[in-house]
Parts: sequence; C-alpha cells; structure tokens
Amino acid sequence: MQDSRQSRWGRAGVKRSRRWAAAGPVLLMAVLALVLLLAGCGSSGQPDGKGGPGEGQAAAKPDELVLAIGGEPDAGFDPTTGWGRYGSPLFQSTLLTRDNDLNIVKDLATDYQVSPDGLTWTVKIRNDARFSDGKPLTAADVAYTYATAAKSGSVVDLNVLAGVQALDEHTVQFKLKQAQSTFINLLITLGIVPKHAHGGDYAKNPVGSGPYKLVQWDKGQQLIVEPNPYYYGPKPAFKKVTFLFLSEDAAFAAAKAGQVDVAAVPHMFVKQTVPGMRLVAVQSVDNRGIMFPTVPSGQKTKDGRPVGNDVTADPAIRRAINLAVDRQTLVNTVLEGQGRPAYTVCDNLPWWNPQTELKDADVEGAKKVLAAAGWQDKDGDGVLEKGGLKARFTLVYPASDSTRQSLAMAVRDMIKPLGIDITVEGKSWDDIKQLMHANAVLFGWGSHDPLEMYNLFHSKNRGVEWFNPGFYSNPTVDKYLDQALQATDPAQANQYWQLAQWDGRTGLSALGDAPWAWLVNINHCYFVRENLDTGKNRIEPHGHGWPITANIVEWKRK
Repeated sequence: MQDSRQSRWGRAGVKRSRRWAAAGPVLLMAVLALVLLLAGCGSSGQPDGKGGPGEGQAAAKPDELVLAIGGEPDAGFDPTTGWGRYGSPLFQSTLLTRDNDLNIVKDLATDYQVSPDGLTWTVKIRNDARFSDGKPLTAADVAYTYATAAKSGSVVDLNVLAGVQALDEHTVQFKLKQAQSTFINLLITLGIVPKHAHGGDYAKNPVGSGPYKLVQWDKGQQLIVEPNPYYYGPKPAFKKVTFLFLSEDAAFAAAKAGQVDVAAVPHMFVKQTVPGMRLVAVQSVDNRGIMFPTVPSGQKTKDGRPVGNDVTADPAIRRAINLAVDRQTLVNTVLEGQGRPAYTVCDNLPWWNPQTELKDADVEGAKKVLAAAGWQDKDGDGVLEKGGLKARFTLVYPASDSTRQSLAMAVRDMIKPLGIDITVEGKSWDDIKQLMHANAVLFGWGSHDPLEMYNLFHSKNRGVEWFNPGFYSNPTVDKYLDQALQATDPAQANQYWQLAQWDGRTGLSALGDAPWAWLVNINHCYFVRENLDTGKNRIEPHGHGWPITANIVEWKRK
C-alpha cells in the first residue's frame, strides 16, 4: 500500500526529476553564464573577481562565501516595513534575540523590566553599539525605529504601542495600550534603524549595527555584503558574502557546478548527490495546511469578494478530512521524508497543546463522522450528499509552488474514498486573494511568535488581509486567545494558547471546530560545502528571508 501511494503521489516529483535530467546540461550552461556575468558586475570591476562569484571562487577563496538560499526581498532591507521578521535582519541588530536553542537572550539590550500590569517595558541598551557609518546607536534610535514602524502601516504590527520614548541615552521605555504577552517578540524581530540616516532610499542602502553591511545590490541578480567594522559582537569569519538570486533549479545547478557554498533546494533534489557538498536538513515550523471557509455562502466582503462555502461550512466535512489524511505518507512521498506531520500551526513549540495530535489515516472514523452528520451517497455516484448538496468543493493552491501542488493532489486522492470530491486548481496569488473566502486554500504559515495563532483564528480578524480568510469564529476560543495575549506571565500565556487549541470540549484544532487541516511541517534543505561549518542550525520559521543566516557569525571553514 505504501508503494502504491508513492507511485501516485510522488508522480509529480518524479516528472520534475526527469525534466531536470533532460534539461540539466542546458540549465547548467545558463547558470554558468549567469555566474560569469555576475563575476563581471562586481563593485571592483577587477579581473580577480572580487565583485562577484566567478568560476571556482567558492572553493578558491576561503574567506568568502557564495550563497543561493532564497528569494530577493522585493521591498528591500528596511525593518520598519517588515525586513528581518523571518530569521535575522543581517544588517541591523535587535534589542533581544534567540540563541540556537530558541531561548530568548539579550542583544542590544543589557536588561529589561516589565511593570506588574504589563503596560510599561523599560529597556537598557549597551553603550558600545555603532552603526556601520560609525555613529553611535542610542535609545533615541530605538524610539525612532518603533515609532516609525508603528506609523508605517506595514506588516509590523505595533497597534498595541501607545508610545515610546528615550529616557536617557541608553534607556528606552515602551507604553502599551494593554498588556500583550507577545510584545517581547517584537523586541526580538524588529531591527534598529538610525534616526540620522533613515531616508527614502534606506531600503536599498541600509545602515545598521548588525554583523554585515551592504556593499552592492544588483536587483534580480546578486547582493554583496561585507563585515560591519563597528559590530560589537563576534567578528564574522568571512570578509565577503555574495547572495545569488536564483530559481530552485538554477541554485541546484550552481551547486552541482561548484559555484556556491550553500544552496537551498526543493525536496525533489534531496536524494541527489552533489560532489563536495553535504545535505543539511533543518527542522522548521514552516507548515502547510488547508484553510476551510467555515460559514455558508451568500455573503460578500466590502469590495465584493464572495464569502462562504456550503460544503466546508459543515464541521463534519472538515473533521472527516482531518481524520482521513495520511500525514506521514505525505511526508514520505511529497517531501521525500524531509518533514514531519502537522496538527496545528505551532507543533512542538512551547504553546502547542500535544493533545491535538490525531490518529492518522483514520478513514473509517472519518466515514462515521460523515454518516452521523447526515451525509449519504443516495444516487450511487460516489459523492456524498446532504439535503441536495453534493460534498464537492475546490481546493486552490499557488500555481508557482510545486510542493503545494503535490500536497493538494495527494489530499484529493486520500479524501476521495470518503465520498468527498475535491477539484484542485493552481492560481496566482492575486486570484487566490479574490477566491480565498469562498474556497479551500493550501496555505503556508509558521512562526516563533504565538501571535500568529491569534491572527489566524480570532474572530476580529475575519477577512482582514490574509488573516482568518475562512471567517472562523468561536467565542470560547476568542476568550482564550484574548487571555493569552493579555497575560503578563509567559507560562500562563502558554496555558491559554493551549486551551484555545483544545479545552476538552471545543477549540481551534481538529479535535474541535477544525477550521484548518494542517498537513506537514517541512524541513528546509540545503546543500552545504563539505569544508563549511554552519554551526548548530536553529528550528526555522516559515520560508521567507534567509533564516539559515541567523547564526552566520558562527560560520567558519573547517
């Protein structure tokens, strides 16, 4: 049975591998041409290749790195508009940070205190921090950063911030509108920008106090960085790091050609062998799951987008799908073993409720749930019906994502024996935004911040941007989420987060209302040069930014 499942659900990956084998020489030539082109586009313009990753450079220059580890940030490198939320901001420092075990530790901050009511946070900052232009970083810069981010209207959510001020050169104080346990995560993720140099082109030419400074950015091609000479922390071992912005196939080809030190690769390549490189599979909380519209059809948003789906509005449909999905098989086939089953948005994090882990592939249990809810195949066509409504709906995925396509197709096949007919369609993100309130969507989330759970499931976020697109609402869950957010003790907050998932009677997990069917947590896979030590890899968040570089100051040649 396992082999037959793999032959069906691994088919897309097999076809892609064959396409790679057929197109390999052509693609390899294209990558080599690109690499040679970039070598001539460097800042120095000299034939020694210092401006770009010339042929053989990755192996020939032990104090330089060439990385192909992810996409280019379209909005640039300004933390006040979102840069650095996933992983490290690289060019900037944060007040707090996480170590390789995800413990919260001090960075710019030397101490912080929270008032008993949770409304006042007072942070002391170090006196030896300087920006890459040599000017000192002070509390005024911290206050400016947070005030600017709060006014930016960007993805940086600082709505809870009532005010921020510098009490003296090295003390900053935050005033909150209400206690918020997750505010500490903003101290971890928001990089500090210089008040004196935060102009209109900052996102293209960032000045910061992080370990590296930007030297050159050729949009669509490469980014070159060098150590910040004023960085207060451990000095990086590498005098130059070049980031190449390559497609997944091109990154793999560059690895095969020996042109990069680290290449992020999709799961279809993980069983390939790359001479001189090893596969590094990093665990993540980067999950994939199916969001269901939880209300009946007939409504519309203010801008006219349809809301609701009569089939997925029935909790029995959603619970049955959660029971019947064989998550381990999805990991074994679609992910080539590089991942683990997912049951919530926060598996294995401190605020996860382990009771939410289901028995996988319980098809008989799923059939009983459907029968008890009145779903029957009365006309013998293989599709259940209830009151004249067929158990049929569309599952949408981003057409550019081959992994989500394979997951969607696999789930469709797994669910078909229940009598639920799922049509799988790939769409652009613009189309998905129009369709997501009325159709099931295969999304990806995953964060080191429990605020993500609040955003996805609290009823006040129904239809707000990409949050809670299924219009899920449960007053009991809302109460627990509010209590978690307002708690002043982290341990108490975690208890409320866990109760929101399942309190023994209701919850946002598959045991309760099942507004999502979480499928897998994916490993982030990299080919890494054998002589490069990347230290202890952290559990990574959702795959935006360059999270593997969070500990880049620890990287060294063996």
